[in-house]
Amino acid sequence: MSPRSMPLRIRRSSVLAGAVTLALVVTGCGSSSDGGSDKAGDAETRTFAADNGKIKIPANPERVVATGYAVPVMIEAGAPLVGVSSWKRGEPMMSKKDLATYKKLAKVAGEQAAETNYEAIAEAEPDLIVIGVPAPVLGDIDMKRLKSIAPVVAIGPTVPSAWREQSRKQADAAGALKKFDATQKAYEDKAAGLAKKYGNVLPDLKLGHIGAYGEVAKGTFQREFGGSWGTNIAEDVGAKYYGKVKKPGPGSRAVSEYPSLEELPDGLAEADAITYSVDADGSVPESVKYVMDSKLWKNLPAVKAKKTFPIRYTEAATYGQAMQTLDAIDESFAPLLKS
Repeated sequence: MSPRSMPLRIRRSSVLAGAVTLALVVTGCGSSSDGGSDKAGDAETRTFAADNGKIKIPANPERVVATGYAVPVMIEAGAPLVGVSSWKRGEPMMSKKDLATYKKLAKVAGEQAAETNYEAIAEAEPDLIVIGVPAPVLGDIDMKRLKSIAPVVAIGPTVPSAWREQSRKQADAAGALKKFDATQKAYEDKAAGLAKKYGNVLPDLKLGHIGAYGEVAKGTFQREFGGSWGTNIAEDVGAKYYGKVKKPGPGSRAVSEYPSLEELPDGLAEADAITYSVDADGSVPESVKYVMDSKLWKNLPAVKAKKTFPIRYTEAATYGQAMQTLDAIDESFAPLLKS
C-alpha cells in the first residue's frame, strides 16, 4: 500500500525506486486456519497465513504489539494492545478517541523498522506481535529475536488499494473483527450513498489525479491512476480514472508514475476533471503547488473549465480514516451537482 513506509512524509518515489520498495507479493485475504484450533498447553492456537508464512498464533490474543500500518488498524478495531510503534504520519487522520489511545500506549518502536526496541517489546509481555511493514523492510528487523518473545505475523502493504484486505487480516490476527466489521459496513454504506448522490455526474467524467509525491528538484510530478492512494476511495463513489502506468513496477509503482512536468499536457489533456492530493488541513503540498503554478497546468482543458478538485486524507489505510476521505470527497465534488 505506498512508499509511506517509515518517515513522517517520506517520498513515495524515492521509497519505491530505492531501498524501501513496496515490493510485496499480495497474499490471500483474511486468516487461514488449517483444521481449526490446536491446544498449546492451556492456550488455544490457530494457524494464520501471513506474509512470513503460516504462523501458529493464540486463538484469542490478550496482549498485542503492533507496528507500522497495523497501528491505526488495531487501535480503531479495539485490539488488546500493550505497545505500538510510533506512527506520527497517521495522527492527522486519527479520531480524537483513537489519538488519545495512541498517545497513551507504550511506544516500542520508532518510525523506522530499524528503530525496533526489542527490550521494550519484551517488557510489554505480548502474546502476539503484528508487524505492518513492507516485505523488503522486514530485513531491518531481527525476526528471530522477536519470535523469541512471542509469535510474529507480518502483514504489510502492497498496492495502495489493498489496505482493505491488509487491514482486515491485521484485525483478524488480533481477534478484533467485530468492531472492524462494523466500521467496514459503515464505510461501505456511506460510499454507496455517495455513489448514488453523484451517480448522474461522476461516472461520466474522465478523471486524472495529481499525487503529493512528485519531486520538485527533479522537475517531476506524480500521476496516480486507478487503485492508487489518491484515487482508490474516490473510485468507491463512482470516480473513473483513465490511463495506466507506462512501465509498471512493484507496489505503488503499478498504479502511479513520475513523469517530468513537460509531460503534463500529454498525460492530462484528455481529462474532463482532475483531482489532486492536499494535506489534512487542506493546504497544497509543495510538489502539487509546483504543478499548479505552471503554465502547462493552467492551459489544461479541465483547469480552464474549473473542473479541479482537492482531496484530503488520500493516505487513509483504515475504514475509519477512509470515512473522513469520503467526507472530503463529498465536500470537494459538491460543485458537480450544481453544474
